[in-house]
Amino acid sequence: MGEAISLGEVQETLLVPLYGRAQDAERPDSILRDTRAIELVSALDYDFAKFRGPALGGSVLRAAIFDEYLRSHLADHPDTTVVDLGCGLSTRFDRLDNGRLHWFDLDLPDTMALRRKFFTDSDRYTMIEGSIIDTDWFDRVREPGNQVFLLSEAVLLYFSAETVHTTLAQIAEGFPGSRLVLDTGGRVMMGSQDRNPVFKQLTARMKWICDDPRTLVNHGLRLLDSRTFASPQPAVAGRWPRRYRVGMKVLRAVFPPAVTTYKLNLFETTAPASGGD
Repeated sequence: MGEAISLGEVQETLLVPLYGRAQDAERPDSILRDTRAIELVSALDYDFAKFRGPALGGSVLRAAIFDEYLRSHLADHPDTTVVDLGCGLSTRFDRLDNGRLHWFDLDLPDTMALRRKFFTDSDRYTMIEGSIIDTDWFDRVREPGNQVFLLSEAVLLYFSAETVHTTLAQIAEGFPGSRLVLDTGGRVMMGSQDRNPVFKQLTARMKWICDDPRTLVNHGLRLLDSRTFASPQPAVAGRWPRRYRVGMKVLRAVFPPAVTTYKLNLFETTAPASGGD
């Protein structure tokens, strides 16, 4: 028997990208080569086989785009403090550690209890129990002289627009001039959840609709770059198998909303605009 899992409805969704990365790692043309994900899936008592469909591969493409945003930043700022907000069972620290950065993984108590069974704190890696929508973790991750780079992958989508906007404004005020990577989903994507094979196996549903990430300037975020699965960074596209490089472009040509409504975005935190919605 593997390790038992007891997670909240939204927290359970972290098992989807974990399984996606494990499946990817078993392929000869693996994108992430996340063999640790295979170990974690094998160690958990959970019916991962119920997850099927394009969302598994999509979680790998998303991780690759997120990774590249941080990898590019670290090339110029190797001593950055990185904060992964709602980390789940991510192995991003293992993939991107440059030997100099300081890394904080933040997630809710039930997720962190599970994570601590497989990961250990070190001098440059720290796990924190907390919520992205609170501010009590702010002081714990601030380090004098270090730039802060924040990531939030497939987390804020599960909150209401009001909660997301408040959270983003708090982060912008608490970490001015920092980089933040997060994903946004448009109306078409949100309206198709019940037809998604993965979501048929889960109770949680995404709530926050954002058709244009540029509008988040009203909440303290200036858009620097935005990608879709059909337009990853060139360095990322070069590592993707042909089935993704060509397939996503074909899908964009045939039915654009299938790949353009979901965006992976790099922001710089600024002062929230007064009176913004």
